[in-house]
Amino acid sequence: MNSFRTLLFTGSFLLSLSLPVAAQVDRSKAPEPGPAPKIALGDYDSFTLDNGLKVFVIENHKLPRVSFQLTVDRDATLEGEKAGVTSLAGSLMRNGTTTRSKQQIDEEVDFIGASLFTFSRGMFGSSLTKHRGKLLELMSDVLMNPTFPEEEFAREQKTTLSGLAANKDDANAIAGNVGNAVLYGKDHPYGELTTEETVKSITTADCKKYFETYFRPNISYLVIVGDIKTGKAKELVTRYFGEWEKKEVPSHKWATPKTNSGTRVVFVHKEGAVQSVVSVLHTIDLKPGSEDVIKANVMNSILGGGVFSGRLMQNLREDKAYTYGARSSLSSDRLVGEFSASAQVRNEVTDSAVAEFLFELNRIGKEPVTADELSLTLNQMNGGFARSLESPQTIAEFALNTERHNLPKDYYATYLEKLSKVTIADVQAMGKKYVKPDNAVILVVGDRNEVAEKLKQFSAKNEVEFLDIYAEEFVDKMKAAPDDVTAELVIANYIKVLGGAENLSSVKDLSETMSMKMGGNEFEIHTKRKSPDLYYQTFGNAAMMVSKEVYDGEKGLRSGMQIPNGPVAIEGEELEEMKSNAAIYPELHYAEMGSTVRLMGMEAVEGKDCYVVEVTSKSGKKEFGYFDVASGLKLQDKVTEETPMGVQTSITMYLDYKSVDGVMFPHKLVTSAAGRSVELNSVSIKVNSGLTKADFQ
Repeated sequence: MNSFRTLLFTGSFLLSLSLPVAAQVDRSKAPEPGPAPKIALGDYDSFTLDNGLKVFVIENHKLPRVSFQLTVDRDATLEGEKAGVTSLAGSLMRNGTTTRSKQQIDEEVDFIGASLFTFSRGMFGSSLTKHRGKLLELMSDVLMNPTFPEEEFAREQKTTLSGLAANKDDANAIAGNVGNAVLYGKDHPYGELTTEETVKSITTADCKKYFETYFRPNISYLVIVGDIKTGKAKELVTRYFGEWEKKEVPSHKWATPKTNSGTRVVFVHKEGAVQSVVSVLHTIDLKPGSEDVIKANVMNSILGGGVFSGRLMQNLREDKAYTYGARSSLSSDRLVGEFSASAQVRNEVTDSAVAEFLFELNRIGKEPVTADELSLTLNQMNGGFARSLESPQTIAEFALNTERHNLPKDYYATYLEKLSKVTIADVQAMGKKYVKPDNAVILVVGDRNEVAEKLKQFSAKNEVEFLDIYAEEFVDKMKAAPDDVTAELVIANYIKVLGGAENLSSVKDLSETMSMKMGGNEFEIHTKRKSPDLYYQTFGNAAMMVSKEVYDGEKGLRSGMQIPNGPVAIEGEELEEMKSNAAIYPELHYAEMGSTVRLMGMEAVEGKDCYVVEVTSKSGKKEFGYFDVASGLKLQDKVTEETPMGVQTSITMYLDYKSVDGVMFPHKLVTSAAGRSVELNSVSIKVNSGLTKADFQ
């Protein structure tokens, strides 16, 4: 029986010079760059309240708006068994105070057309100038009187858990989490993981404790930008934040993580993945404001941190066509910085992509870049910096960074001057100093059966370390099946328990209707199939037709809300998939359809041992079926595929089997994808009801 799928539908300007007639221009040489322009940064004022709150005011009177950004400059904290508490506390702050409920806060913010957000390290508010007093009143109430209501806590906790569930199937999220854990260690603030278990252990008391410990004015900064005079700002800030009580805040010292001695290959298995997320990463010692930062950023821009011209992009995308995008990043940090390079690549070129990453990472430190590469990058960075100065928020960021990181007062004013002095030799020196592939972790998230064995060659120890999504040693849930069991036998037994090959072959047409709830609305999915190759499916309700797909044996058409100009033809691989969807019982026809089956082993689903069968279609698409050892029935399908929202894994559970005209059908399905689950319940199932080709229009 086919998986039940819900349908989800992302002149040049010439300057004349008066020259003597005899003057000659050597056009074989690029002109020497002129002196770096002087930067006139916007002015800002600053003052400090008696409670220690440092305030910066950047006046900009072009528009009648003003914004307030509060930053709590605490040390990195280790959350341990309560990992996730700082994030929960930050989002929960806004959800109720001693004088206002969340609804009242929302209504008052909306009434003045303002915005107000809170997060783990501060809060942000913005409004029209005339409403600045009201906004600051709301902000100060949220800041000094949060109550962390239990009902709001439960809602935020549930939202966090949903996000974590989604991340379990998100290869990029897995790579980020495991990469941090491997680089820094799970007992380090930069490497610890937030899990469903740690989030479930958090209480409102934990949120209050975090807030009361760290949200203190003596470690905080308030940046005010917009249509306001410094004198007025001081008056308002004193009125609304002057009573904020200062208190000694704990400080923390953390050991600097050790760098690898030799390249390390780490693999996270993602069953059925059609792509691999490849990351090459290592720690670096690069402090904010150090004399290397600008030069190192130039180097990284040439390598892969800039625009399309980056070497990684040119190599892996333009030359090799391995990926849509390959980039690198380099970050400075007061404790420990990081270098990383990454891309999503097809399974079959994963090892080749890693080889090209290592080639480019080695080359940037061993060979000088070209004059053209340096010139292009300096021009791009120069222009980007100049454009950023158009925003008063940039001046605000400069002021805050200068204070937080103890930068020289002219650090940003002399930025272009320092940028213009970066040389080819500087770039090579920075590549050698900060890009160290021989000390890196090569992290790959993908299907180990397709990829892992080919990656040993890149490891200093000629081995691949397998970790799970929590950065723990990978324990294969898959057990070996008995020697006398094959994929063909599992499929044959499944056909038998459904009703037998003869009964299934006698089903010439099938109509199914299932209902579901989504976003507070009820929808129905109507599916019709007629042997050998007619298919029809709609998804919607009486108020709207969300989508419709039809295959009439020759052509496929799709229509619906996302296609306002009428039906569009389905072609290529999508059409081939639609043809396969037309088969009522594809298990009867795998050989003639060009599909192959392979028994992967045994794995438990909902406490029941299941045989896991990999089905690979003629186009190469893989689907994993989980068949209950005891009953023979299929309990689950798992499919990983590319969608408009990226590569996603969907899981469909088949429940409540009942007989209809001598054939077993699941009357309840639960489909999960991107962290969301949808339950579908059978409304009607009709076998051999006399469908004709006219029913497939």
